[in-house]
Amino acid sequence: MKQNYYKHKIENLLLVSKIVTIHYFEFDKNFASKGESHDFWELVYADKESIVCTANGKEIILNEGELLFHKPNEFHTLSANEKKAPNVFIISFVCKSEAIRFFEEKKLNLDKDLRKFVYMIIEESKKTFDLPYSNPDLKRMELRERPTLGGQQLIKNLLEILLINLMRNETEKENSNETFLFKEDFDGQITKRIIEILNENVKGNLSIKDLCEKLNYNRSYLFRQFKATTGKTIMAYFTNLKIDRAKKLLRKTDMTVTQISEEFAFDSPNYFSKTFKKTTGYTPLQYKKIHQNKN
Repeated sequence: MKQNYYKHKIENLLLVSKIVTIHYFEFDKNFASKGESHDFWELVYADKESIVCTANGKEIILNEGELLFHKPNEFHTLSANEKKAPNVFIISFVCKSEAIRFFEEKKLNLDKDLRKFVYMIIEESKKTFDLPYSNPDLKRMELRERPTLGGQQLIKNLLEILLINLMRNETEKENSNETFLFKEDFDGQITKRIIEILNENVKGNLSIKDLCEKLNYNRSYLFRQFKATTGKTIMAYFTNLKIDRAKKLLRKTDMTVTQISEEFAFDSPNYFSKTFKKTTGYTPLQYKKIHQNKN
């Protein structure tokens, strides 16, 4: 006997139809943009240190971990605070859904469980587009010669997931389940403690066994909670910490590649250089030269 099935039409709350640009900037402390306006949305996220934004002449300070939305045709600028060099994620996109108006003039804190979507978008972008290093004037993203399979769709989907979860967080705070929040907070505290230990040991060597002994948890639990919170493995995060610190020394000091390699306990200068290039796309000397030319 033939069965009649109901085919449920999926309702799209937010539909991102186009991605315009994707940036991850490591600005100098004196950076200041000229300002612009355009007919699409822009999301600005302060990943490290604070930044100064303006929207139609109104100054807005974005502290580390906060994000801001610029609606279409809103004139806006971006600058560093002249004290510390910030890292900033920016993605601009087209969305015609009515629900997107929720983000007009919104400055939000990006919860730790949502930050992984920003980093996943960045990683997919690197594998999908041939993005020039730190180019604020980028108007068109070119596809890589061999882009990763489904990369463009994943970027769109990840952005939509991020936006929907931001809306949920803001509209459902009062109705949150206390038990769930307690567990989430507990798991987050474990990740926070791991990150503290990684930072404390960034100039040395640290094994997963060391972490397990310090925190009294087994390897699989630490792996699972850290990956769920950050989107990265513990050792990948540790390596990125070392590379980030190395970048600052390359920008601000005359230390050699060998000295910096030893400073952060890499096995050899050659291994440090290979790891640096794999992470940033540039050798340490190329990175240093880029920033010398800016100054």
